[in-house]
Amino acid sequence: MSTLESGVILLLSCADRAGLVSRISHFIYKRGGNILDLDEHVDPVEKNFFVRVLWSAEKLSMPVSELEDAFLPLAKEFGALWKIRLTGRKTKTAIFVSRYDHCLLEILWRNSIGEFAVDIALIISNHPDLAPLAAQYGIPFHVFPLNRDNKEMVELQEIDLLQQNSIDTLVLARYMQVLSPQFVERYQNRIINIHHSFLPAFVGSSPYRQAYERGVKIIGATSHYVTEELDEGPIIEQDIMRVSHKDTLDDLVRKGRDLERLVLAKALRLHSEHRILVNGKKTVVFD
Repeated sequence: MSTLESGVILLLSCADRAGLVSRISHFIYKRGGNILDLDEHVDPVEKNFFVRVLWSAEKLSMPVSELEDAFLPLAKEFGALWKIRLTGRKTKTAIFVSRYDHCLLEILWRNSIGEFAVDIALIISNHPDLAPLAAQYGIPFHVFPLNRDNKEMVELQEIDLLQQNSIDTLVLARYMQVLSPQFVERYQNRIINIHHSFLPAFVGSSPYRQAYERGVKIIGATSHYVTEELDEGPIIEQDIMRVSHKDTLDDLVRKGRDLERLVLAKALRLHSEHRILVNGKKTVVFD
């Protein structure tokens, strides 16, 4: 059995104290696990401990399905936030899009060559434009036209569809709509957005125009988890590119598209490989 099929991942955060790594390692050892990778971090200001542990489950002395119950007493003792995931279980994902196709194309291509540990179950849009692209990859495409009067009803329909398909993670691949607080709360830290600026600069709409009008020398893209505050969620990944006074607004948009697609793709990979711990408004990313 391969590591991909038999790996177990623990993501955990708690107040720092002596012996945490030792206790976690001992728990794994006593149950026949072999640690393959361990990353840890202690926040020097808030004194919080973060760890990601990957171990082989090939020789476990107990069913994998019982690991969470077995670890629960230790987690309670630590006062920890934690989760256990299996590397061979793909993250069931829905992608939300509007009319821009570049981020969607990047994700579909990378997923088709096996780069992501995700199962793209469906694509949702408020426009029909990208239906042929979804059909090319054999992914169900659902259109929910939106206006000011039907947004609440449409979101309920979308949530119903997501629940029917047991969706775990949502990716907003340049989805040009703001989700309601109720929608966001239901999928807390499971909605990944791409914003076409280097946050916290130029939040909201038309960031490239804002950047052009300010004469910036660097543009960027930011992928973050969605929260109720627009473009304020914990940042997962960012990248930048130098520009100059010679660049037009169209040049900034063209160059920015390359950043957007790569940054969002990396954020999805990190999330699907369970490498991210949310720390308030920040993240700890073990990559």
